[in-house]
This record gives sequence, C-alpha cells and structure tokens, in this order.
Amino acid sequence: MKITGYADKISARPGETLQFMVNCERPRYRADIVRLVCGDLNPEGPGIREHVVPTPANKSYKGRSQTIESGSYVLISNSPPLQDLKSFTVQAMLWPTTPDKGSQAIVSKWQDRRRSGFALVIQAGRLTLQLGDGKGNVEVVSTNKQLLARQWYFVAASYDAETRRVTLYQEPQTDYPTVADAGRTRKKIQLERVGSNQSALMFGALRAGSGRGRLDQKFNGKIDGPRLANRVLERAEMEQLKRGVPAQLQRSVVGAWDFSQDISATRVTDTSPNRLHGETVNMPARGMKGHNWNGESMDWKQTPEQYGAIHFHDDDVYDAGWEVDFALTVPADLKSGLYAARLRSGSEEDYIPFVVKPAKGKEKKLAFLLPTASYMAYANEHMATNAGLIELLSGRLAPLDKNSLFLNEHREYGGSCYDSHSDGSGVCYSSRLRPILNMRPKHISALGGDGSSLWQFNADTHITDWLETKGYDFDVITDEDLHYEGLALLKPYQVILSGTHPEYHSLQMWDAMKAYQHQGGRLMYMGANGWYWRVAFHPDCPGLMEVRRNEGGIRTWAADPGEYYHSFTGEYGGLWRNQGRAPQVMLGTGFSAQGFDISAPYRRLPGSFDARAAFIFAGIGKDEVIGDFGLIGGGAAGLEIDRADERLGTPPHTLVLATSQGGHTDIYLVVCEELLVTTPGLGGTENELVRADMVFYETPNGGAVWSSSSIAWAGSLSHNHYDNNVSRITHNVLERFLDPAPFVR
Repeated sequence: MKITGYADKISARPGETLQFMVNCERPRYRADIVRLVCGDLNPEGPGIREHVVPTPANKSYKGRSQTIESGSYVLISNSPPLQDLKSFTVQAMLWPTTPDKGSQAIVSKWQDRRRSGFALVIQAGRLTLQLGDGKGNVEVVSTNKQLLARQWYFVAASYDAETRRVTLYQEPQTDYPTVADAGRTRKKIQLERVGSNQSALMFGALRAGSGRGRLDQKFNGKIDGPRLANRVLERAEMEQLKRGVPAQLQRSVVGAWDFSQDISATRVTDTSPNRLHGETVNMPARGMKGHNWNGESMDWKQTPEQYGAIHFHDDDVYDAGWEVDFALTVPADLKSGLYAARLRSGSEEDYIPFVVKPAKGKEKKLAFLLPTASYMAYANEHMATNAGLIELLSGRLAPLDKNSLFLNEHREYGGSCYDSHSDGSGVCYSSRLRPILNMRPKHISALGGDGSSLWQFNADTHITDWLETKGYDFDVITDEDLHYEGLALLKPYQVILSGTHPEYHSLQMWDAMKAYQHQGGRLMYMGANGWYWRVAFHPDCPGLMEVRRNEGGIRTWAADPGEYYHSFTGEYGGLWRNQGRAPQVMLGTGFSAQGFDISAPYRRLPGSFDARAAFIFAGIGKDEVIGDFGLIGGGAAGLEIDRADERLGTPPHTLVLATSQGGHTDIYLVVCEELLVTTPGLGGTENELVRADMVFYETPNGGAVWSSSSIAWAGSLSHNHYDNNVSRITHNVLERFLDPAPFVR
C-alpha cells in the first residue's frame, strides 16, 4: 500500500472541520469526498455503492511520505538538575519481558551524535551501563548474569567521577535454587569523564542518530520507581530511596519518579524537590502491578502504592503524529450519513471513513448508531496472519487482502485489542489516530462466513445500503459521540438501529441507551454479541480506548490477576454480564455461541403468533423458513449469535419469535462464559445454547425492542433485490417503530 491516511475526528456536524493526514509514496494523489452506501465487493450483493460529493477538498495533492514512530517511553525534559552530572547513581525496579531481544534502554540521558552521557540498558540479556565522553569514546560495563523474563529485579548503576569506577547491581527479587544472585559488578573504566548533553532523560528508550534521531533500544517490560542521584549512593541509601526521598538524601536526589501517581493521566510525577515531572509517549500501560504487589488488593485505587509500574512495549502507538495534508469543513447542506475521503494515486487507493452528524435541531426520526468503539477494538487486527486459530474457528483458509498483508509487514501501524504485543502481553489500548486499514470499504476480513468475508465496518454498510434502497430518511451517529454526549444524542430519535456487532460499550454509552429505552425510545438490534465488553475512554487523550479482558468471555488474551481495573477511569473491566448488566438486560438476548463457517435460517416459534407480534410477521407464512439465504454464510443466523435467557435479564414479557436452534454445524460452539466444566457436546448439532433467538418486547413509556440476534442478519437484506422475508420483517418492524403510537402490553 503506497497510500494510507486517517482523520483527526470520527464524526463532525455541518460547519465543523475534519483534518486528514496522508502518507503517499507517489508524487501526487487525488482526494474525493464520497458518500458510502455499501462497501461489500461480493458480486452477488449490491456491490460497491458510493457517490462523489462535490466539496472544495476534492482535488489533487502533492504526495509525501509520513511514518509512524511506535514504541512507548517516558520523556523528562532537560533542565539544570539533569545537566553536568559528574558522579551519579541510577536505580529502578525492573520486570523485563524480552531480555534477549537486542539492546533495550531502561534509563537514558544520551546524545548519540556526540556519544555523550549515560544509558542504563539491557544488552545481550545483561544489565549494562553505557557511558560516553562526548568525544566519540564509549565504554560499557555489564553484569555476568542474564536477566530472566518476567521476574522482578532491583537494578542500579553508579559512576564515580573521581575513581572512574562503575558499580552495577542486578538483584533478583525471587530466589531460585538454580539461579545464582548476580549481586554486584565493579569495574574501573578508562573514560576521563562522562560528557554532558542537552538530551532529555528517557525511560524505556533512547534516541539514536543525529538531530532528534530515531527512537531506538525500545524496552519491553515494566519499570517501577526509577531514581537518579548526583553522587554515588551506598546500597543502604538506595534501599531508603526505593521507599521515598528521606531528608538526608534530598540534596543528592535529582529525581524520584512515582508511577503510582497520576495513573489516569499521561503525566509522570517526580516526588523529589526538583519536581522534574514528565510525560508518557505512545501510551505505555498503567495501572500495572508493581514489584511490591502482594495480591491482597486487586484495585489500584485502593492500594496505589502497589501499582507503581508502567509496562512499556516496543510496538505501542497512540497518535501517528502525521502532519495535516488537507481539511474539509462539512458543508451546511450535507446530509447526515457515512462518508469517506477516497484517496487515489494510479492503481493505489485508500479510504478514510467518517460520519457526518445532523445539525443540532435538524435530526430525523431514525438514526443508525455506528459502533465505532467496536471498530477501535478490532482496529488493525492481525488475526489472519497471527492466529492459526482463525482457520480452526472458520473451517476454511483465512482470506488475505492487501490491507492484512500490509499490516503484517508494518507493525508500526499498531495492533487491535485482539492482538498481543511483541512481548506476549495483551494490547489493552487502541487509538483511532492512525490509519485503521480494516475499517475500510472493500476490506475482506479473516472472519465472516462463506461468500462475503465481512466483519464490523463493511458488514454495517449492508444496513446503510438497505436503508438507502428502501428510501428511509435517516441520520448516522457514532457510539463515541454517545459516550461524550449521552442521552442528549439519542433523545431526538424515535428509532435507533444498532450495527451488526456493537460489542464494546462504556458506562456512559450503556446508561444513555438504557435511559433512552426508559423514556420510550425504540431500539432495533440488528446484530449480535452486543453490549458485551466494558470499555473506558481516556479523559484527556481523544480517540483512545481501553479494554481489560478479565474473568471470562471470548478473548485472545487475558489480563493478569490484579490488573482488571481500567487505568483511564479506575472502573472495573471485563464483561458487562459479570457486573449485573448482561446484554439480555438491554436487548432481550445475549451472546451465546459463535462459529464462522455457514449460517443457518430461523424457524418461527409460538411467540411469533402472539397478537403483539402480528405486525412483525405481516406477509410471512406460518411455516415459512426465514433467512435460508444471504451473503454471509448463506443464511441470516450466523457468525456470532445471541439467545434469550430470563436468568440473565431477558424481560419476562419478552416474545421469543423465532430461533435458529438445530441449524448450525459443530464449528459453532457455546461461549466459554457458559462453561463451568469443559465437556463434549458443545457444538451446534448437540447443544441447545447454540442458537439465535429473535425477540420482541415493550419498554416503558410506549417504547419497544426488537432483536435479530445475529451478525449475519444484515447480510441477508439485499437477497433477491431486497424482496425477501428478512428484508420484509426488518421493514415491518421499522415501519411500526416509526409510528408514534405507543406500544402497550
């Protein structure tokens, strides 16, 4: 891919401006604003449907290369206390995760061009102090014992300018019979002095090369309680300094950084009198267990002193930091909808999707709620290239498009919350301030059933395509907007349509949707596995979301015990179900099974013949099979499917209208949160929990909920030129939901 890009916002109202950042390795490219209707390439479906929208932004632009600098670190700006250190001591608690993965900086005050300063690093798996005199001369001193991965160490290094003696401490905090304590290493070096420089102090990386230089020697693992002193400290003094800054050491301490403070911010606090506060860059993980965590408390808010570690990764990324190439001020007459900046240069193409929200006071009766939080959770996932498990889950080879292949080669574009970092720890933060190449029309997912391999964004365009084709006048809003605007965003609408896979929700989003229902709003749940994981958004950094995968649920990695609380907000993470808010409470159904081969049809149940449901099945035969066709797996019930369950919160007056039970293969399996003991008989031909239940029920103040309970449902809407029973049922429900007459039981 020679051209990629992203926008500074996911949505904007008329009169607001979006900025677009583009990397183009060709001399020029053309940008056009297009209204997206359908993004599915499958020739059996509607095909790609987009309309160019004339705007001043539509024109040719000069291409330029913009790169992403991945890897997290802490930056402490240069200041007098950091300059001209002659003798010094640097120390920290260290939990390396890839000690054998090349050189990695722990604490550095290093200028590469002049080879000046110091850097405490891991080199060849050993603790090493690197010193330069500023004249090109460099010496290194290393311990004689390799660091073990995922073990806590006390590490320290001192340099005595008078004696030119270096002392290193590498002390494991756990005693193993076969692992000798490396203890201390002493060596006299030849350098006459350590050169001073104007470089910043950094934790977790250093800069190499001239000028600003490139980020280098990126560290994987946790650092807790780094300290810097302006003289050689005795070992007993180092121990005192681990616990704070005693009065007798205040004049000697340059900085004593406490990562247990400001956990929810990017700020890093120095508790020494010098107040050399810093900032995290590229969002290393916080709210992480420190070296002194004893397991008595699982909540960092209760015992913050035990959560003084930051977990750095060499592949962290928050904001790609590209410069702006062009901007769009949304025209006043541009209708609400799903749009994109389409970028083309020769045969190269990329899209940057965004939403145009309605102007305030001009909302329509119907809104499609785009599940952008779920897009962020899956942003740039590497399932096709990282996880052979995908082929077992789907019973077929994983399709690979150019986006997947590009992401496999360009890990600096960052991973999804389904990926693991290069050190094996789970990716718990995801940002939209980077190109998200699987949030694109024409993208082919590694997931998805036979036929259209659609997942997330493209699958949701089946809904916008149906709405456009049926002539509905609708707005598009995003769940990120819902997080920030709450109930006020939903209040103007009589009907909300969900996306096909609205899996991730913050507390603000959850509460707003529930309040909307209680005030008479109507919700059409067009998918499955919705309202499943709890997420948090960063209070200060836009476009940044956090997931903690704890306790249970379908997941590709698990949070370590003690790290279940979001660092951004302090809220408990994991499944909403485990916090008394199962999806059945919101939707009448909740995640029950998944499989990725072929989809199944629905068959009517007695509830569909209740007079309350008559409007739903108008024009549908008594014994008619529903949805034995479709672009996703050949049926309307597939990929991930939900069931009704009063024990989990399905309202007792709910009508279960139809079910796909008995129609699924054994590729479909019951979700793991249902299991207490693993047993045979979990597949679709054997287990009653493998089913999609279509439901309907009334809510307070004349509202109602209808749930399809299948991700594949929307993929059946366009069958036979939209003349089919899936389309008809959806149309019947929407027409009645748009009728202001209240629902009454």
